[in-house]
Amino acid sequence: MALAAFVFGSGPVSAETMSSALSRAYANNPDLNQQRAAVRATDEGVPQAKAGWMPKVNAQGTLNYQVSNIQGLFGLTSSNQKLAALPVTGQAQVSETLFDGLKTENQVNSAESTVLMAREQLRQTELSTLYSGAQSYMDVLRDTAVLGLRRNNVKVLQVQLQQTRDRFQVGEVTRTDVAQAESSLASGEADVAVAESTLQGSIANFRRYIGIQPARLQPARPIEKLLPPTLADAVTVGLAEHPAVLGALHQVDVGEDGVKIAEAALSPQLGLVGMVQNSTDTSGYPGYNVFSAAIGGQLTVPIYQGGQEYAAIRQAKEKLNQAQIAVASVRDQTRAGVVTAWGQLQAARAAIVSFTAAVKAAEIALNGVREEAKVGQRTTLDVLNAEQTLLNTRVQLVQAQHDRVVASYAVMGSIGRLSAQSLGLGVVEYDPRQHYQQTKNRFFGIDTPDGR
Repeated sequence: MALAAFVFGSGPVSAETMSSALSRAYANNPDLNQQRAAVRATDEGVPQAKAGWMPKVNAQGTLNYQVSNIQGLFGLTSSNQKLAALPVTGQAQVSETLFDGLKTENQVNSAESTVLMAREQLRQTELSTLYSGAQSYMDVLRDTAVLGLRRNNVKVLQVQLQQTRDRFQVGEVTRTDVAQAESSLASGEADVAVAESTLQGSIANFRRYIGIQPARLQPARPIEKLLPPTLADAVTVGLAEHPAVLGALHQVDVGEDGVKIAEAALSPQLGLVGMVQNSTDTSGYPGYNVFSAAIGGQLTVPIYQGGQEYAAIRQAKEKLNQAQIAVASVRDQTRAGVVTAWGQLQAARAAIVSFTAAVKAAEIALNGVREEAKVGQRTTLDVLNAEQTLLNTRVQLVQAQHDRVVASYAVMGSIGRLSAQSLGLGVVEYDPRQHYQQTKNRFFGIDTPDGR
């Protein structure tokens, strides 16, 4: 491979491979880590929904200082009495919902479906991050190779210019030949400046996704062995496993639960309420204490709430319809993505074969033109054109090799199988189920499982 001839960086720094670079991205990429945090936050929706099944306990108390002046006539004797009291009232209430039209059950189902949808979004982010990391890796390799070719071309053109000037001094060529050589060298130097700028942009993207500066990047190979054997198989896998498709299906589940939650507003609500209350110095009379306790059921039957609940049900049904339509759209997008990536891979394969042959032919042609120019059968322009043709063909070969590797990752991503596990990155894989298990039935405490 032409890419193997140009390795970015030098010195004692250890070599970086595609696997090690993607391992760094998997562990440290901020986009991926923030999506993991988003999934953990979504997990907390499950215990929030389950709270509808749990009892509610409230306590309240009041403390007052009260002064009373009591005046009255009792028989023939008048009375004037001043009382100072410190009324204290404490009350505790426990309520438990016995039936809410299955609202809580459907809220729990909706929360769990939302968690599954968030996990698919995490898979999508992981897929996108690994693909972008692989692409940035290959971009640095490609642009380093192209820069090497451009710089080498400048050296060749400098020698060509000097030879042309020498031949002009002895009258073998004209001033036109010298000008043509000078023009080619100037263009070659401009191409080097462009190549340097392009490489710097690729390095910046590499740092964005991988997290470090690229150094001593090793050649990478396509992952075609991991792909399905045919396009039809790839499409089938993509429609069944791509996280965008699975996420859309979970969104339909959320929509179905949303309709049931909205319909629960039309159902009777039955609850159990218990209360304990103790009052001292009641009504401002010192020593007059009252203790009371009560327990009873509470039934609420909605009759008409202004039509709000009916509008909410209709709205939930339209959201469900929207989610169902979105599934078809996502499947079409997934199918198109698989077909496009597969076609790009096949085109890159064919391009490598063609440009490999073209490079060999261009090398032979350049050698022939140079020999013919020595005996006056070819002009300086013919030599310059042959050199430019060889250069362009080599650049195209480097691009095709780059495209083949990137396209293989693109196909893997388009079918939803681009992951740390499938690539065998050898990293500790993040398991979103672990946090979910730690929080799904946690109804006390404000610290997160990792201690925050």
